[in-house]
Amino acid sequence: MALVMPGAERTPAPAAQAVDPLELVKQARKLNSEGEQDAALALYRRALERSPDLFDAHLGAGVALDLKGNYKEARQHFSKAIEVAPQDSKNLALTAMGISRAFEGDAKSASTFYRQAFDRQMTAQNVAGAAETANALGRIYLESGDLDNAFKWYQTGYETSRRQSKLTGDQIDLWDLRWAHAQARIAARRGNAQEARDKMGTVKSLLDKGSNPEQQVQYPYLVGYVDFYLKDYPGAIAELQKADQKDPFILALLGQAYEKSGDQVKAREYYEQTLLSNAHSSNNAFARPLALRKLKTR
Repeated sequence: MALVMPGAERTPAPAAQAVDPLELVKQARKLNSEGEQDAALALYRRALERSPDLFDAHLGAGVALDLKGNYKEARQHFSKAIEVAPQDSKNLALTAMGISRAFEGDAKSASTFYRQAFDRQMTAQNVAGAAETANALGRIYLESGDLDNAFKWYQTGYETSRRQSKLTGDQIDLWDLRWAHAQARIAARRGNAQEARDKMGTVKSLLDKGSNPEQQVQYPYLVGYVDFYLKDYPGAIAELQKADQKDPFILALLGQAYEKSGDQVKAREYYEQTLLSNAHSSNNAFARPLALRKLKTR
């Protein structure tokens, strides 16, 4: 037994340093972006053990769970995120819940949360944000097959954008382009080929003005989308291959076009590529579940 000299004091072993919950969230976000949803969830849960009302952890856990397809549990975390969100993050939480509902194809429920965000933005006189939210809700309705409500909310987004003061010329062109782009897709979904082509012409004219060069990539996506719904699958494939190949929605649409063309090998390839996206977005909300369903049947 070791002897302790008179007057000497034992120095206690240093306590293990507490892990900052926000640091755990940061690590979890990185893991989620790399497709490691289970590992990310483990860290989010550790963060919530230390800080049960941590907004970022509830939001992140909901995202990871949606990507895993655990929608019911995801909604529990999004509900808590909405409850504990700081005021400047409340719309983010509402939109995340709306996207979560879209992962299940439930446009009606999704609209409840998008409308809350829209109303909050209008009350706060954030007209630009409200216009974006209305446009996003139009997209949710469109890809859910509710074409009347899609038209209504895309139009609301367009008209709300016009309420902004001091709109610059390029911003006016951008919203004109978005509105024509939406109308072309809706017309294609309705089988109205002439209207779809006319609106595509409007989009092309606006792009040719050069006021929004970053939107050029939206044109082959639009042409491919219209071709797909007008049942020109070879045309859809040719155009969609010129569009953003990191966009899961475009990849899933390519998969469907190849499937309709009878090329099951290529279809599978694109469905598999779709699943590489770990975005919590409306694009992925419609692409990822579809790709999973298609791959399970092959």
